[in-house]
Order: sequence, then C-alpha cells, then structure tokens
Amino acid sequence: MWPLTRKIRKSTIARLATAGIVLLSVVALFSAEAEPQAQVARIGVIASGSPATPSAASVDAFRQRLRDLGYVEGRSIAIEVRYALDQPEQFRSLAAELVGLRVDVIVASGTLATRAAKEATSTIPIVMVSVGDAVAAGLVKSLPRPGGNITGQSFLGPELALKGFDLLTEAVPRAKRLAVFFNPDISSQPQGFGAMGTAARAKGMTLKPVRLRRPDDLNAVLAAMGQPQPDALLVFAMSASQQTRIVEFAAKNRLPALYGFREAVGAGGLMSFGPEIPALWRGAANYVDRILKGTKPGDLPVEQPTKFELVVNLKTARALGLTFPASVLARADQVIQ
Repeated sequence: MWPLTRKIRKSTIARLATAGIVLLSVVALFSAEAEPQAQVARIGVIASGSPATPSAASVDAFRQRLRDLGYVEGRSIAIEVRYALDQPEQFRSLAAELVGLRVDVIVASGTLATRAAKEATSTIPIVMVSVGDAVAAGLVKSLPRPGGNITGQSFLGPELALKGFDLLTEAVPRAKRLAVFFNPDISSQPQGFGAMGTAARAKGMTLKPVRLRRPDDLNAVLAAMGQPQPDALLVFAMSASQQTRIVEFAAKNRLPALYGFREAVGAGGLMSFGPEIPALWRGAANYVDRILKGTKPGDLPVEQPTKFELVVNLKTARALGLTFPASVLARADQVIQ
C-alpha cells in the first residue's frame, strides 16, 4: 500500500503545482493588462539646415538637454526631426507633416519655421528657438505673456542691433555708408534702425536699409542701390543659411560685414555678434519639459538670452586690408586665424 500511496501523493502534488503555475500566469497577465502603459510623448522639430550642417549640432544639444532632464528616446519620448535643407519654402509642408503625426510639441527653428508652425496649428504647443524679434514678427503678443500656443526665446531687439552696429563701426572706422540687410519675411523693418540711425548721424555716417528675401537677389539688390556703394554691411534679420551665402558676395565685393550668426564667420565672414545657438536649443528643451508636465505655452514667458558671443576672423580681415583694434580683439570670444 505504501508505494501506491506515494504515487497518489506525488500525482496530487504535481497537479497542484501545475495549477498554481497556471494561476500565477493568469494573475500576472491580468496585472500587466491592468497597469497603464507609459505614454511616449512625441516631439516634432523643424530645423533649417541638414543633418550635415550646424543645425544638426543644435538638435544634438536639444537631445542632450532632454536626456539630462530624464527623458529617454524610445521610452518616454520620440523625436521627429525634419530638415528644410536651407529651403524656407519647405517649412509649411514640414509643419503640416508634424501636425499630421499628432506630435505633442513642435520646436521650430527661426522666424519663418515658427510662422509656418503657427499657420499649421493653433492647438499644438510650439516652442520657438533662434527667433529674432518675436513680437515684431507677430508670433506672440508680448514677451511676459505670449498667449496662444507659442512660447520660447526671442533674441533680436534694438539693443542687440545697436551693439552690432557699434562693433562693426569700431572695427571698420573708415566706413561712412552702411547697408543694413534684412529679410522682410522675418522682420518688417531693420531691427533697431531708429537707434542705429541716431548713432550713425552722430558719427557722420549714412544707413541704407536693404530688403533681401533671397540671397540669389544680391547682385540685383546692390545694383539697385546705386552709387556710391556701401562701405560695409550689417546682416542681422536673415536666417543663418542666408547669411552664410552672403559671405561669398561680401568677399567678392571686398565688403566687411557683421553677421548675427557665427556660422557666417566660420564660412569666411569678417565678424559676428549674437547669442550662442546651442544654448538656445538647450533652453528650448527646458520649455518642452515644462509643457509636457502640463504648463500651457501661453503662460510661459518668452525668454531672452543673456550670453552673447563675438567671433572675429583675422584671415578675412587681412584679405580686406583691415586690422582689428585691440579693444575688439580683447572682447572676442573666439578668434579665427
């Protein structure tokens, strides 16, 4: 009898064990279904350049800041980057594409990209980065209370333009006629033109505002200015890619110029004065973080950068027969040899 009893007990234990495993599996299955899945936030990015340009480095700075804030791509966020390949006419289609993907936030680089995003949606939050004068461009109502679905950073104003004017005239004291290049699609008038006009008259200089939508129009625009030709150029309310293309024109015509983006100086421009662009993108990540946590973009004040950098190109200066004053070189954040 004992061997038979052992067999019965072993059989019973085996059945109970099997039943227990099945029960635990069912419980685990229901528990997994009951637990809410972590939601992945989708962030759309509209950049002006391409993956092979400084635009990509700026997007990398944005990604790194999000990682610092605790976000993990593929787990808590998904980033959809769209490059306009230096073709501003692409901004509208890229914005429409991101809206169609139902992203949670759109990060737009530059005034034209931000305007395209604004036209594409009035509900999806938009964070602007590398935008000049956001109020003058009609993107926000005011810096303290932007309202609507747009916030971010705005860096170009009368003070910045006047500082650039002072630096250029200090570096090129012989200049008496200064052309101020601006894109009317970005700004309706040259930034700080009134203040610069006052400063120019005090120095016996004349200013000429030059509307330029496409760098391809440079020769025609300059010819239309008549004589005498300008002694120097101030190039602010233009995109980074547009400014880089103006560099070739300035070199060909032996015109010293100050730009708003350092990329122009890296391409051979004389000097630049403007905000540190990667820092602006890191700031954009901070805005995205607050929006994803529930803050409405209209309640987030538009910030203005506090750090600006002066970059000068000594090689270009030599080619133009210029010598930078020691006072300018002492303030330069970077000197390209």
